[in-house]
Amino acid sequence: MVDNEYASDKIKVLEGLDAVKKRPGMYIGSTDSRGLHHLVYEVIDNSIDEAMAGFCDRIEITIDEENAVTVLDNGRGVPVDEHPKFGISGVEVVMTRLHAGGKFDSTSYKISGGLHGVGVSVVNALSRQLEVTVYKNGTEYYQKFLEGVPAAPLAEIGPTERTGTRVRFKPNPEIFETLEFDSDTLVKKFRELAYLNSGLQISFQNELDETTADFCYEEGITEFVHYLNRKFEPLHEDVVSLFGEADNICVELAMQYARDSYTDRIFAFANNINTHEGGTHLTGLKTALTRVINRYAEKNNLLDKNETLKGEDIREGLTAVLSVMIPEPQFEGQTKTKLGNSEARGVVESVVNESLTIYLNEHPSEARRIVEKAQSAAQARRAARKAKQLTRRKTILQSNSLPGKLADCSSRDPEKSELFIVEGDSAGGSAKQGRNREFQAILPLKGKILNVEKARIDRVLDNNEIRAMLTALGTGIGEEEFDISKLRYHKVIIMTDADVDGAHIRTLLLTLYFRYLRDLIEEGYLYIAQPPLYRVAGNGRVKYVYKERELAAVLEDFKSKPTIQRYKGLGEMNPDQLLNTTIDPQKRVLLQVQLEDAVEADELFTTLMGDEVQPRREFIEKYANKVRNLDV
Repeated sequence: MVDNEYASDKIKVLEGLDAVKKRPGMYIGSTDSRGLHHLVYEVIDNSIDEAMAGFCDRIEITIDEENAVTVLDNGRGVPVDEHPKFGISGVEVVMTRLHAGGKFDSTSYKISGGLHGVGVSVVNALSRQLEVTVYKNGTEYYQKFLEGVPAAPLAEIGPTERTGTRVRFKPNPEIFETLEFDSDTLVKKFRELAYLNSGLQISFQNELDETTADFCYEEGITEFVHYLNRKFEPLHEDVVSLFGEADNICVELAMQYARDSYTDRIFAFANNINTHEGGTHLTGLKTALTRVINRYAEKNNLLDKNETLKGEDIREGLTAVLSVMIPEPQFEGQTKTKLGNSEARGVVESVVNESLTIYLNEHPSEARRIVEKAQSAAQARRAARKAKQLTRRKTILQSNSLPGKLADCSSRDPEKSELFIVEGDSAGGSAKQGRNREFQAILPLKGKILNVEKARIDRVLDNNEIRAMLTALGTGIGEEEFDISKLRYHKVIIMTDADVDGAHIRTLLLTLYFRYLRDLIEEGYLYIAQPPLYRVAGNGRVKYVYKERELAAVLEDFKSKPTIQRYKGLGEMNPDQLLNTTIDPQKRVLLQVQLEDAVEADELFTTLMGDEVQPRREFIEKYANKVRNLDV
């Protein structure tokens, strides 16, 4: 039972703020653009919690001309009365004490999206200035903070008919590497939150770039699936919407199959948090889907004798959004985005078992199409198994004929071993000569690999270059065989030319890893090498330039006019040059591939690598003005 009265005695404090300023990365992940945007999300989380509790239906976010962010909601308002333990207002407690908030008191918030209650106090600590205005009990209150410290106590401003909280903050330029907010990133986040909270109005305005956006979805995640599937041909017209509740856990599921999609796109959320590492709720969904559809197919004689559909067959082409609301969420995993509550699995299974069975029985035509698509996927999987067996027979562990011209390293310790996936035989040859044979392996790729966004698993494994890569990795592929513990290298490095063709090959490889080998990304094993664009030599010195905008500054550093070499490709570098920026661990620059937003990543791969031309054209037109030095 949620108490309508939200007062200071509901705030439980667990303490401290200096640690945030000393090590901000521990609280917001980083001090780069991601951390900057995280500040906005932390403030909005409090407003979302009010919405989930039923007290808020509108949130307004503004970035003004001073680059300050304002978040305004129409919730109950942060407590303003004196806290019984600390002798200061509830506002000041929330803004200056870590682990302080109503989220630790079940009578204030039955469900909360915030993980630790550190959010808004962390924002305060990392802001040059933060202002709070509270509209509560017919009175407007105001308090200002400078670098996390109150400038004065909470003050009464005057009467008001409004309710809610307004927070305005300016990030501290001495802490953050950038102060530039990206409107596209914020808009995608706000859209997602609006989908997950049906009926909640979220408005955004950035006065600096004139971006405006308004979101409100009465049908919630049902509309979310429509949006995610808009670039595909649906297998059935309606989005299947299921809802159920047990043991204080609410479960919502919306799903629709796409006729022309060959992978599953399931996005699972717990208390509005994108659990892209999965968890117990996702396991429950997968188990229930497999059981229910097989049971329906058997009951209606849609399967051949002794035929059973595998989970991956049933999920082919499925787009689904699963949202659970759980009182005490437990998160784990590499990035704390994996739900660990054991009870969530059983509740999701139960809800999906009951509701999906009813849907299939009431919609026999749609049910038949779903089963037929799964059967088609099963046929492709059986063909793929033959290709896997062929790959296994030729495994590098048992043969001197190394696939794909792999030059393996002598180390058999995955934690010390690196695999460079190199564009072309020429660059591969230089890389083999320049590498450290003890721990660095080289696999040259011939041409461009298959675009897996448009292909089933059987065609994927029929591609020679992909088969060679999978054999080298050692993990296998597919739900039944993939085993990340068998990965032979804990650094898998994509190394392509710094031109358009190189970027295309890199994108094809990233599509493969995202769609079929995502665990390598989740575990932090995938990297991208950064080959230089220029070699600048003179005055007995050599410098490598990785970005066009850096060249002018490097040239100024040379007293006399240096020699400038523009690299058109890795193949133009001799082994020593390739060793010195790109291969040598002491000198190279690597980018780790990270999955921050699975929904956004899926959107990007679908747009860039899918069949639909128009979305790709619109993407190119939108971002064309940001391209520099495009090779033609």
